[in-house]
Amino acid sequence: MDEQGLPTGPFEDVTLLSGGTQNVLIRFRRGGEGYVLRRGPQHLRSRTNDVLRREARVLSALDGTDVPAPRVLAACPDESVMNGAVFYLMTPVEGFNATVSLPEPHASDPQMQREMGLNAARALSALGAVDHAAAGLTGFGKPEGFLERQVGRWMSELESYNSLDGYPGPDIPGLDKVATWLDDNRPVTWRPGIMHGDYHLANLMYSFDGPQVAAIVDWEMCTIGDPLLDLGWLLATWPEPGDASTSLAGPLGDGGALPATADLVTAYAERAGAIAGRDLSAITWYAVLACFKLGIVLEGTHARAFAGKASKETGDLLHGITLGLFRRAQAFIAS
Repeated sequence: MDEQGLPTGPFEDVTLLSGGTQNVLIRFRRGGEGYVLRRGPQHLRSRTNDVLRREARVLSALDGTDVPAPRVLAACPDESVMNGAVFYLMTPVEGFNATVSLPEPHASDPQMQREMGLNAARALSALGAVDHAAAGLTGFGKPEGFLERQVGRWMSELESYNSLDGYPGPDIPGLDKVATWLDDNRPVTWRPGIMHGDYHLANLMYSFDGPQVAAIVDWEMCTIGDPLLDLGWLLATWPEPGDASTSLAGPLGDGGALPATADLVTAYAERAGAIAGRDLSAITWYAVLACFKLGIVLEGTHARAFAGKASKETGDLLHGITLGLFRRAQAFIAS
């Protein structure tokens, strides 16, 4: 911090926001300013440092845009400084996660809850409007052939689970039907841009004093791809009454005041710059792809549970969500 010219003095109000097996977040104050330090877990995974470097690069590129996201103040890609860990300092986010808690006035105001939902789509449209090349992210991802390789990539991932001891293979009704439909209906043209990669309500922080998105967080999956897949991901994970995935949306999902998925698409489309060169008439395809991809990702934990590498309870829960996602994919196709 001293080398970066940041305020000096003792470290104060040091608070661990998360840690353990997850990336570590520590909030503190120094020289009258607030900071959050982000680094990998104590026991680093093989790709942790590369992921942190990518996060810092994208968040730095978003500085100067109107995308609600933490701002990087200083990044250290050098692993030797902190015992092998890459880390960066960012601005604190004053907000709350609505899938964990819903404070007042949000909890008793259905109209505010509806606006929170619409603002999830609007915040995403702000990200979709960013020119990744102008932001310095040329070469950050591999957008060439991005859509074409998705089905094969994730079917191969599913096939790889068969190597886990005890896993009987995927029992996912509609799997082949959905995969075939995706291959047969792939959009012909699309425009590359910055993707968050895991865009859903649990990765949003909301303002304490209104329905605004304070920050999009957890950028571990960010890349350059087709930003409409982020919108599809939001639709795929959107709380629907009676759906197993609704449990993941917590109190905001339980409130029953969130807008319909069609309203999310309309809210996204309100920002003309976000959709130039992008065909929102194909949004059903992106929603189906998101259901397909996320369902296969979650099935991985189900498979690992058979091999004793995850609890049976968790494996069964996520398998149930996978089945729900494929039911939703087929409902999207039917519609």
